Formats: sequence, structure tokens, C-alpha cells
Amino acid sequence: MKSVEPEVHVIARPQLDYDEIARYLADVGGNSWLERLDRGDLDSALNDPQNLAEFAGRLCYRSWEPGLNPNVTRVRTDQDQYLGNLLASMHGSVLEHVSFSFVLHKVSRVLTHELIRHRPGTAISQESLRFVRLDDLPFWFPEWAKDDPELMKRATEMLDQMERFQLWMAEHFGLDEEGVKFAEKKHRTSFMRRFAPEGVATGLVWTANVRTLRHTLEARTAPGAEEEIRLLFGKIGEAMREEAPALFGDYEVEDGAWVPKWRKV
Repeated sequence: MKSVEPEVHVIARPQLDYDEIARYLADVGGNSWLERLDRGDLDSALNDPQNLAEFAGRLCYRSWEPGLNPNVTRVRTDQDQYLGNLLASMHGSVLEHVSFSFVLHKVSRVLTHELIRHRPGTAISQESLRFVRLDDLPFWFPEWAKDDPELMKRATEMLDQMERFQLWMAEHFGLDEEGVKFAEKKHRTSFMRRFAPEGVATGLVWTANVRTLRHTLEARTAPGAEEEIRLLFGKIGEAMREEAPALFGDYEVEDGAWVPKWRKV
């Protein structure tokens, strides 16, 4: 048994094709919007997730500049103000275009069973213990548990015994012998996972759009949420504040709870 801590790795984020955007804007007359983005420093200056949200919002009203839509006589030119107004007006549909992909590493199956309840706006690919054989049982312990010596002693003994049983089954079934077909290994491994605790650490790729991220960030860091998922989503919130500060900058963190200024976007 080894003690682990949940980890968050942001592995994918939106990437805009500014040449195609320019061709579209040349047709509808919105070149001045693109000129406000410093195209001389694309790699470091532009925030593609925020630009995508702004692009989608402006397309809805053709608000690239005044006059393109006769109903629009002035437009916000500051992106932070524009996106803040978007959040305040609950125009959440444009946030669904902006997705991030994460590796959620060393998280328990307790956590993943709760995470999959958030189905809209997500994609999930989880490590399969039907195929992946366990030889150790990585496990997360909250701080209050680590401070209880008797609890940790008994938990470690139990997990060590379960690890030994996993190794015994693999040997008993001859899974590493020459010529064992993969289908047989899969069949036995599927049986063996039934003797792993629900708290065993695993991993998955989780993709979610910003609208879903805002909802789950609030819901899963709330005081009544399960403590491991609170810890994980606190880390996701910090990552998102770095990636797209204008879309996540309205949150106040109170005792680990991420409370948005604008709710139900």
C-alpha cells in the first residue's frame, strides 16, 4: 500500500485558427475586433479559451463593432468587462464551446462514481480494472485519518493483506505463464478487481466545457461535498483561474468552497 494525493493535469485546451476567423470577419465586417487582439504575439499574448467565448458571444449579436447590427450602437472593447457582462447576463451557452481536458490522477473510485453524475458537457475515459491488473493498492487518506495512529495501523494491515491476495490470485491463475491468451487474462483480471476496495486510486481523462466546470466547481467544493472531491476540484479551480481568469475570476474561496459571484450561468 502506498499513500497518494490526487493530482490534476490540464492536457488540452481550445486552440483557435485566427486565419479562418479573419476570413469570416472580413465577410461580416468585424475586422476591428481581431485587430484588438495583438496578432504580433499570438503564442503568449492571446488567451484562446477567453477569445473563443468572446467570439461566440459577439457572433450571437453581430457586435464586433458598432453599426454592423443597427440595434447595437456601442460595444465593450475590454475583454474582461465583456466576459464579466456575459456571466452577469447568464449567457451560458457560449461557454459550452470552451472545453478543457484533464488527467485526474490518483483519485479513488469513490470520487469517480460521484464525478460521472455530471454527464452534460463532459467526456470520460477511465482506467479499466478489467484490463489493468492491480499489484499494489494506492490509497488517499485525509489528514484527520493520518493523525489517527490506530486507524492507520489497521488500514495499512488490511490493505497489505488485500495486495497480497491480488498477487496470490495472479500466481494462482498463472497469468504470467507463457502462452496465456489476453482474453483469459482479461477474464481473470475482471474477477480480481472485485477484491479491491472502492477507495483504490485510479485515473481518468475528463473533458468538460466551461459551463459545466463552473457548475461542478461550485457544487463539488461546497461544504457538504465529499472531502476528496472537494480537494480535487479546489485544484481544478486553481488551474482554471490560471487558464481563463476572466471566466473564473468572479469566485471567492471561503474555507475551500468556491462561491461564484454569478451563479447558474
